[in-house]
Amino acid sequence: MRSSGRRFAITRAAFVSTYPPRRCGIASFTHDLAAASGGGEIVALHPLGPAASYPLEVHHRIRKDELADYRQVAQSLNRCADVVSIQHEYGIWGGQDGDSVIDFVAALRVPAVVTLHTVLREPTPRQRSVLVELIAVAEAAVVMSRSAANLLISEYDVDPRHLQVIHHGVPNVPLVESATVKPGLDVDGRDVILSFGLLGPGKGYELAIEALPAVAAAHPDVLYVIVGATHPDLVAREGEAYRQSLARRVEQLGMARHVRFVDRFVGRTELVRWLEAADVFVTPYPNLGQIVSGTLSYAMGAGRAIVSTPYTYAAELLADGRGVLVPPGSAGALAAALGSLLADGERRAAIGARAHAYSRRMIWSAVGESYAELFARVAGSPMRVGVPAIAVPAHA
Repeated sequence: MRSSGRRFAITRAAFVSTYPPRRCGIASFTHDLAAASGGGEIVALHPLGPAASYPLEVHHRIRKDELADYRQVAQSLNRCADVVSIQHEYGIWGGQDGDSVIDFVAALRVPAVVTLHTVLREPTPRQRSVLVELIAVAEAAVVMSRSAANLLISEYDVDPRHLQVIHHGVPNVPLVESATVKPGLDVDGRDVILSFGLLGPGKGYELAIEALPAVAAAHPDVLYVIVGATHPDLVAREGEAYRQSLARRVEQLGMARHVRFVDRFVGRTELVRWLEAADVFVTPYPNLGQIVSGTLSYAMGAGRAIVSTPYTYAAELLADGRGVLVPPGSAGALAAALGSLLADGERRAAIGARAHAYSRRMIWSAVGESYAELFARVAGSPMRVGVPAIAVPAHA
């Protein structure tokens, strides 16, 4: 995507988040965001456990439950940054419902921009108060959908002037025919349905597996591929019990030939290849309040035909023929939607093309530019005249 031609003074940004080699979506998001928006200081939120070997760009670490780390790192950033980009999800910060993030922002003397990865429709009183207070003390809050902004305005009483909608970033992937990629992944001749992400309850994999017998009856070469390692927090609690339960159900249904687990964390190159090899992508999430999904964004960016339950983010992004929505909890409805798309290549391609066209505003170069503009604005260093106040933009 070509640059818009906007120019900004150099803004020294710091990014506070989980970070690779930590294997989670927010860590990957932060790595890509920092690269796309011009780089800067990286502060790694470090969970319990042994110290990780972080890459060279990580100059600071905050141990999740060490309050002194929050204050010390904030003081360091006051000397070396013009703006601090904070990734927020309740579980990655210390304290009750992650309230240590408030202490951290309170210790900053430079403006903070917080990106909200979770906005709960039915929060506990404490979760609500943490989020409201965080938005109040930050200079701006970024959400990734208009639905999230509207929820904050209507249910959390957040001033819309504090909010900015910037899409979840995705790689710039060209549209390709799945058949051209399948041989390299040993799925040549198969009708590939794909899900990816850290494995754990709440993502609806059970529903997709229950739908498979009906799909396989009409499409005997169907293969459901689930790409991703089990979530590390889940492994720490119960090992691989959840994955094993899914594998047992696959065996009980006689679907072993039709399911493949790619049981590891895959890098971007391999992930993109799996997306390109997919005929249909599925996110059968049971939680209809889910406000963002990086996996859905990536599938749109690759131009895949998507079948999804109508959780908040999917209902917004897959509107206007950019995907197929099915009722939650219905294996029959999911099977019918999957089977219908596998049977109609022309329809599948049209839906994928619409999703791909919409996702051009979501590629990392565009998202990085939006963040860089926001950072410059809140740091008070725009070179462009007439920048409007921060608000939910009409084009989001």
